[in-house]
Amino acid sequence: MKPFDWQFPYPSQRMPILARNCVATSQPLAAQAGLRMLMKGGSAVDAVLATAISLTVLEPTSNGIGSDAFAILWDGKKLQGLNASGRSPAAWTPDRFKGLNAMPQRGWDSVTVPGAISAWVELSRKYGKLPFVRAGDRLCVARIHGVADHRATLGEAGARAERPARLRGSIHAERTRAAAG
Repeated sequence: MKPFDWQFPYPSQRMPILARNCVATSQPLAAQAGLRMLMKGGSAVDAVLATAISLTVLEPTSNGIGSDAFAILWDGKKLQGLNASGRSPAAWTPDRFKGLNAMPQRGWDSVTVPGAISAWVELSRKYGKLPFVRAGDRLCVARIHGVADHRATLGEAGARAERPARLRGSIHAERTRAAAG
């Protein structure tokens, strides 16, 4: 293996940060939540969960509790996988779809129960070192201390994603005032 070459062929001269652990996300507060779990003695899975859960608050248009989740991880001995794609609602039986040649592509019969939270709980149970839920937490997730309080610091990506909704609201209010007026 050749030694690391510090001469970069790119215009950006960012220097690598060499560390024992790292967390990388598009949102600094989410990365801090992950690093906080590592500093508390958590596993890489604890850090991943803190990051993912924080992003549901910090970048809600990119990641959410209403989504599905998939994971592939190395447990130190074997490659493990988790498919937490949404399950069908408990009341749905095969009789509901009897006579159909394929699953419906639109409408309520195509909707599943989101699997992200079940994935987080399962990953924490199997591979986490820190407790997933702490009694008394307003959001019932011990990993995102203070993130909701800092929602105002969404960052550029979050602000860009929310801007159209705010503009639509102000345009609607302006039209309402003009019509009344």
